[in-house]
Amino acid sequence: MGESFGGFRVGMDEEMVKFISSANIACGFHGGDPMVIDKTIKISKEHHVAVGAHPGFPDLLGFGRRNMDLTQQEIKNYVIYQIGALKAFAKVNGTALQHVKAHGALYNMAAVNETIALSVAEAIASVDPNLICVGMANTAMQRAAEKVGLRFACEVFADRNINPDGTLVSRKLPNAMINDHEVACARVLRMIKEGVVEAIDGSLVPVKVDTICIHGDNLEAVKFAQTIKTALEENGVEVTPMGTFL
Repeated sequence: MGESFGGFRVGMDEEMVKFISSANIACGFHGGDPMVIDKTIKISKEHHVAVGAHPGFPDLLGFGRRNMDLTQQEIKNYVIYQIGALKAFAKVNGTALQHVKAHGALYNMAAVNETIALSVAEAIASVDPNLICVGMANTAMQRAAEKVGLRFACEVFADRNINPDGTLVSRKLPNAMINDHEVACARVLRMIKEGVVEAIDGSLVPVKVDTICIHGDNLEAVKFAQTIKTALEENGVEVTPMGTFL
């Protein structure tokens, strides 16, 4: 959420916030600006939604979805900088930062690259060791978070297909996104009940579910969130901020 900036508008945050328990808020590098960050934290607090920083590469034109070749220290400092922005706005709005989840290309690279993952994890821990790190289970990001002593929330995706190795299908491919909210809902329920998800080749990949991601820039995001929340509650699954159980 909070990925609009200046005259550019994306997402339906005011509607989305009604159906979620935790929000990943852009920090100004891939999207967002001070006015948008402030507003997004305000509406999140109003709806009792826990807030988290969503740091990405400094790439507004590419929306943070293009790989960048950066040093470990550059990655660490960029993440610290962005967490600091969200942490400050959370404080002045009378709330606190719950978690940090890397965005876009940084998220994908940290999932498979131990060095990048450690840079992200060290950045989070250096700012606040009580923050929760969010990422996919059994990845470099999880290993790095655990290495530096961070709590880790295992994430699955409602609106993305995955490869047999558990990584996300590239957005450059036509089958990367799941656009049918009923299909997405069924996948999410299976992930929770059975601990598996069907990969793009039909194989089953084991997953652990602490938090479910729905991308706010998806045109069907609100419908996805509403449908999935209703289905979860009907199946006895409580939708609550990850900080309440991790």
